[in-house]
Parts: sequence; C-alpha cells; structure tokens
Amino acid sequence: MFYIKVRGYFSSAHNLRNYAGSCENLHGHNWVVQLTLRGKRLDGTGMLFDFRRAREWLNEILNGLDHKYLNDLPPFKETNPTSENIARYILKEVNRRLREARILNVEAHSVEVWENENSCAIYSEDEEE
Repeated sequence: MFYIKVRGYFSSAHNLRNYAGSCENLHGHNWVVQLTLRGKRLDGTGMLFDFRRAREWLNEILNGLDHKYLNDLPPFKETNPTSENIARYILKEVNRRLREARILNVEAHSVEVWENENSCAIYSEDEEE
C-alpha cells in the first residue's frame, strides 16, 4: 500500500451546540488539516497521486471553510462543527472528487484536523459500519 500526505490551513469560528463548557461560546481556531491518500498501484509516472493536485483539492475544500462561521455552512447547520465532523466532511469531499474524476485506484484514507498544537481529531472510513 502506498500513502501520500498533504497539509492545508484555514481559520474559522464556530461554537458547539449542546456542550456544557467554554466551547459552547463563539470562538475560533487556526486549523491545520492533513489529508492522507492511499492506493495499491502507482500510475505510469511512478506516483500514487500528484501532490499538486491533492493540495489543490484540499485547498479548494478548505477555502470554503476559511474565515467563515462554520455553524452557518450547510454541512454544519445541523451537525456540530467539531474537529471530528470537519475531518469527516473533508474526507467525504475528497472521495467524492476522486469518484467524479473516475480515479478508482486512490482513496482518501484519513483526515487529521488540528485545532491547536495539542489537539487533533482523525477520521478514517477503515472501520465504518
């Protein structure tokens, strides 16, 4: 199995619904996002997937979140904009793009969402029901 990783950044605000604590209040983060792609085969150039294209896709997705109030965005109007849910949203968006581009030998394996240097959530569909 081959893996590649790319990293991106965005800044946004959110608040957590039904949370008893300070994160219930409006606050923001400078998020760091790491996307891991994987596949069993390399293409004709010896690459799993072009780093440039992976970064472009990740940055396009993150630009939709950057400098926004996440609670107002469609993916988070009813789903709490936690790091875990942000990671799941990004992974599903990348896999949707891969399917639309008919790239069948590569999948988004995991997404890490760091809300600060000490706290990160990781989403992977490896063991999803």
